[in-house]
Amino acid sequence: MNNINNPILPTLEAHDSGFSGLTRRTLLTGTLGAAGNLALSCLLTDDASAQTKKPVTTLPIKAKRLIILWQGGAPSHVDLYDHKPHLQKMRGDELPASVRSKVRLSTMTAGASRHPILPALKPFVPYGKSGIHLSPLLPGIGSIADKFTLINSMTTDAVNHAPGVTLFMTGSQIPGRPSMGSWLVYGLGKMTEDLPSFVVMTSTDVGKTCGQLFFDYYWGNGFLPSQHQGTRFRSEGEPVLYLDNPKGVPPELRKAMLSGVQSVNKAHLATKGDPEIASRISQYETAFRMQSSVPDLLAIEKEPQHVIDLYGKDVQRPGSFARNCLLARRLVERGTRVVQLMHSGWDQHGNLSTQLAEQCRDTDQPAAALVKDLEQRGLLDDTIVLWMSEFGRTVFGQGDINASSGYGRDHLGSVYSVWAAGGGFKKGLVYGKSDDFAYNVAENPVHVHDLQATLLNQFGIDHRQLTYRYQGRDFRLTDVYGTVIKDILS
Repeated sequence: MNNINNPILPTLEAHDSGFSGLTRRTLLTGTLGAAGNLALSCLLTDDASAQTKKPVTTLPIKAKRLIILWQGGAPSHVDLYDHKPHLQKMRGDELPASVRSKVRLSTMTAGASRHPILPALKPFVPYGKSGIHLSPLLPGIGSIADKFTLINSMTTDAVNHAPGVTLFMTGSQIPGRPSMGSWLVYGLGKMTEDLPSFVVMTSTDVGKTCGQLFFDYYWGNGFLPSQHQGTRFRSEGEPVLYLDNPKGVPPELRKAMLSGVQSVNKAHLATKGDPEIASRISQYETAFRMQSSVPDLLAIEKEPQHVIDLYGKDVQRPGSFARNCLLARRLVERGTRVVQLMHSGWDQHGNLSTQLAEQCRDTDQPAAALVKDLEQRGLLDDTIVLWMSEFGRTVFGQGDINASSGYGRDHLGSVYSVWAAGGGFKKGLVYGKSDDFAYNVAENPVHVHDLQATLLNQFGIDHRQLTYRYQGRDFRLTDVYGTVIKDILS
């Protein structure tokens, strides 16, 4: 009996004659261990082959670029977007138990004894030819009301911040899966060699009133090759860490050193075939070119004065939302495919009466300016600008709503508002409807997975086909859910 190359029975060779001395433990240990190795080998083989697959666009392509204006902490749709004028007469009334009975709340109000209705802080006004009613705190966004689709029936499964952000960005509330930007870059490839295809910038209000953190898995590559992860541009110090040459090292020497490293990496790739080596090669090459492209990108003083004025005076402050919006435009016109701006400060449990207006002042004019700027340059037609958050806010107040300050609203995932402009989204449209209390969806619900599917659709991608095999399973951004909302597409 020849078992020299048999992985299933590695211990039998020494006991070939009648299997003398072979115990049940020895047999089971060898068999199970080899079976595990065999299964692992199959998984690794499947995953390795999946890494070479590149999904193709099978649908009409309406968008080439995506800019996400993430409003971290969850703005109040009740105060900004969801017009409910009749609530003014119900101020202080108890929100009916029948309305709130099935809605999951955070622990801050889940056990509250009272739920006093708090209407919008300011009466809404109509904007544009479409007559969309918005808060007067949003005059900038109101000025582009005829350019976007406002969805007033968004819904999510999450009720806390990190899971809510993670669900939209990655398709799961549990960290570890690829972010939307990574999926798009993986599926569609590069449009530039001089800058990253996926860039992230963060900002907060001047007073830094919100303690919400932006975790790097919000723009991570998950199990996709690491070349598809987002590159974060910092607002202080070096925009990209380790991009500049070390002190005392001239460019010629640096280039020669990197060329040597790349030669070794390419030789290693040829023998090992590890996609992470390919990622490392690509990242070294991009980083070298970024040494000249990033300083030019950041030189906003080259912009004409009317463009600077369009974004507002805060554009001169590094790290501001306004500065990041202008940089987002400069990035996409240079070939970056996905720009993710993440601004915190909207988590207003106890400072709604003061901080809501502050946040609007920080973000309203720049968001509108970005849309106008893209349109003026002919970029809006194939660039999607998405104003988005993890969830909305309750119609009932937290704290004493009759006090001059110190009150706010809790998290609400059952319904909230977002808007999208450009890239084939309809203009001047309000889609979906909440109930009379802006608390539940009444018409045309749009789940997070539905919006993800719709965004991919605009890039020519069937969300069911953009997959990546990992640990024996074909994963996708929308998991096993998602329906394209065709009524909001032109």
